[in-house]
Amino acid sequence: MLKVLVTGGAGFLGSHLAEAFLARGDAVVALDTGAQAKVRHLLHQPRFRLVVDSVMNPEILDGLAAQADLIYHLAGVVGVEHYVADPYQVLNVNINGTQNVLRAAFKHGRRVVFASTSEVYGRNPSVPWTEDADRVLGPSTIDRWCYATSKATGEHFCLAYRRLGLPVTILRYFNVYGPRLDRLDVGRVITIFMGQLLRGEPLTVIGDGHQTRCFTYVADAVQATVAAGVVASVEGQVINIGTDEETPVRRLAELMIELGGGTSTLRFVPQEAVYGESYEDVPRRVPDVTRMQQLLGLRATTSLAEGLARTIAWFRAAEPGAPSRA
Repeated sequence: MLKVLVTGGAGFLGSHLAEAFLARGDAVVALDTGAQAKVRHLLHQPRFRLVVDSVMNPEILDGLAAQADLIYHLAGVVGVEHYVADPYQVLNVNINGTQNVLRAAFKHGRRVVFASTSEVYGRNPSVPWTEDADRVLGPSTIDRWCYATSKATGEHFCLAYRRLGLPVTILRYFNVYGPRLDRLDVGRVITIFMGQLLRGEPLTVIGDGHQTRCFTYVADAVQATVAAGVVASVEGQVINIGTDEETPVRRLAELMIELGGGTSTLRFVPQEAVYGESYEDVPRRVPDVTRMQQLLGLRATTSLAEGLARTIAWFRAAEPGAPSRA
């Protein structure tokens, strides 16, 4: 039985990861500052423990790392609303919190899996992106790039600690979604569309909607995440986690309306009207998933239609006032 520490373990991805390790028969400690709603169904399990504190607390991390066999560092400040409203918090938590986790892991010799992001590639126009692709970012005067910078800095610290002997694996996630995703109307495009869909409002597509993303269902992402922590041969690797199925944002909105029913239509809005001048969109974001398939022996198999249907059903059940499918 592994003893697994998951920072950010009461969040979206963390709660699903905790479930997966508990299903394996392992023990999980989730460290999180947030609400307990996503892990409430786990609190009664004897092999699960929630510690309400922060990766900004080195003493707590030291004690938890000492008791763990494996550490997943998922905690961080994420969401476009944070990038443009509070870049200091994004940089402070994502960089200094990561250093705290790595120090504790290094002190106790614990393996670390670091949750990074496709954002680190920036606006590199040469897709699909391999893990060694160039990072192409906009100017520091555009707050939108602070998140990519903070995660890339975290990666650099991980790789620096590896040179000191710490076993580390870095995972770059591509638009993971599913049940228990973030709050409606904020954060990721799917939750923004979801809130509008459930209320029967128009889905607000930024620009012309031709920008593309590769949406990865959470069960596929979690399967790869577990493997990254238990497969010894991927220590020291950077691995894209996702699907290479490219979907325009406009098509995402249309598909959600088709699956969810109701009366929603599309409404196109200029980027500046939503995020102001401190945001810059990326036209295409597509991973090369060769390394995921070869090193982890896995590929994302859940279709977007299937994953969205499950996600819409979950949110509809979680929002009792939402209109039923027409």
